[in-house]
Amino acid sequence: MQKFIVHKGLVAPMDRENVDTDAIIPKQFLKSIRKTGFGPNLFDEWRYLDAGYPGQDPASRKPNPDFILNQTRYQGASILLARKNFGCGSSREHAPWAIDQYGFRAVIAPSYADIFFNNCFKNGLLPIVLPENEVSKLFDEVVAFPGYQLTIDLERQVVVRAQGEEVPFEVQAFRKYCLINGLDDIGLTLRHAEKIKTFEAERLATKPWLAHVA
Repeated sequence: MQKFIVHKGLVAPMDRENVDTDAIIPKQFLKSIRKTGFGPNLFDEWRYLDAGYPGQDPASRKPNPDFILNQTRYQGASILLARKNFGCGSSREHAPWAIDQYGFRAVIAPSYADIFFNNCFKNGLLPIVLPENEVSKLFDEVVAFPGYQLTIDLERQVVVRAQGEEVPFEVQAFRKYCLINGLDDIGLTLRHAEKIKTFEAERLATKPWLAHVA
C-alpha cells in the first residue's frame, strides 16, 4: 500500500449529497475477481453517456461533457471534495478501489457512511472529515479558482488551503500509523513474519502430524 505522509494536489468538486457506492462503481463491474482496473469505471453512469460493461475499452465510450471529472480544468485531480454522507449504500470495497485507481489520494467531506469510511483506510485512501461550513468554503474556492490545490499533511493532521490557512482534522492514531507507513492488513501481519516462521517451525517439531502430506 502506498504511503501517505504529505500530499499536494488538484481538487475536483463532487457537489452532490448521499453519493452511494453504486454510483461510485456500478454493480456490473463487481463481477471482476481482480483488485485492479476499476479506475476507468469510477462514477461510470454519470461519467459516460453510453452503458458500460466489464472489459469495455474506455476509448470507445461516449464521455458526458457535463460531468465534473470530464471537464478539462479537473483533469489530473487527486483530491475529491464531496458533500455529506459520501459512500452510502452497499458495503462494496470496490468503491475505494475505484477512487484510488482513478488517481485520488484523499476525499474531503462533512460525513461518510461507516463501512465506506473504514474501507478507505484499509486501501490507502484518506477520508477527511471537516465541518460542513469549511467544506462549503472549499467548494466556493474550487469553483472560483481554476487549478485550485490543497496540501494535506497527515503527520500534522491539517489541510492547508491555497492561501496558507490550516484547517485541522481528526484521524484515529492506528489508522494514521498505517497510512503513514503504507501498511494494509497483510502488511501489518508481515511485520511479524519471522515470529510466524518460528512458531510454525516449533509447532511442526512438537506436532509433526500437522504437516501437510501431498
